[in-house]
Amino acid sequence: MKFLDVKTDYAFKKVFGSNENKPLLIRFLNSVIVFNDNAKIKDLTIEDPYNIPMLKGMKDSFVDVKAVLDNDTKVIIEMQVLNHKGFEKRVLYNMAKNYSMQLHKSEDYHLLNPVIALSIVDFIMFEDSNKVINNFKLLEKEEFINYSDDIELIFIELPKFNKELNQLKTLQEKFIYFIKHSDNLTLIPKELEDIKDALATINEATLTPEELELQHKRKEFIYIQKSSIDLAQEKGFEQGVERGIEKGLKQGIEQGIEQGIEQGIEQGIEQGILSVAKNSISQGLDNQTISTITGLEIDQIENLRE
Repeated sequence: MKFLDVKTDYAFKKVFGSNENKPLLIRFLNSVIVFNDNAKIKDLTIEDPYNIPMLKGMKDSFVDVKAVLDNDTKVIIEMQVLNHKGFEKRVLYNMAKNYSMQLHKSEDYHLLNPVIALSIVDFIMFEDSNKVINNFKLLEKEEFINYSDDIELIFIELPKFNKELNQLKTLQEKFIYFIKHSDNLTLIPKELEDIKDALATINEATLTPEELELQHKRKEFIYIQKSSIDLAQEKGFEQGVERGIEKGLKQGIEQGIEQGIEQGIEQGIEQGILSVAKNSISQGLDNQTISTITGLEIDQIENLRE
């Protein structure tokens, strides 16, 4: 038994963005989103459901699923495989756009419904946090007074999730494990019986040849992108090291020359003073006079006499 990688767009959209799997999406969202008074999603409508021809032209490293909940809250679920410059701003932009587009000209602001942006990322976003899931809302800075529940950002960082199958307890953990490890499974383990319908959806044996071909091409595209980024980072690091060594050598040589000149001057002055002292001794001058002329201590002059 072989399963697709849910982190790619075709598999992710097939599992969470198809109308026949709407109950799966409801269970997943209920496991990661906490509503006021612990309310649960009872129903939702998926916008632009899974469709192979629609997905063919996609050339990005992410895919999103948009759903409207039974309380009119809009949820944007995004699977992002590769990090890129401006990703955080793009999440904010998409949320703001979806929030503002609800109103038509001359309509009242009270008609705006909440928007939740749920981003599942296959990279580390928040280095200072050990939490797998980070939730952001509009709060007052010091006293954390809630401004509004209309805007909410939720991030799930897959690399931070390190639980093994036998450690899974909650439905939330099972879904995150499924998203992270689906392509490494060869059977439906008993620990994932709760979401076996999700695994059945991406069982390669149940897919059409067209779906399999598109999935494999998509995975290859993402792999090439990731490899290109890794190579660029590696070359950048190597060039940085080389430049650092060159700069260090140059500074070392400059400092060495400077120190050498200083030491040479110091040694020259010292030798000159000793020569004057020796000549003074040979001319029969006393120690005090020689000390006055050269600045040497009396015991140093005595050592020269000996």
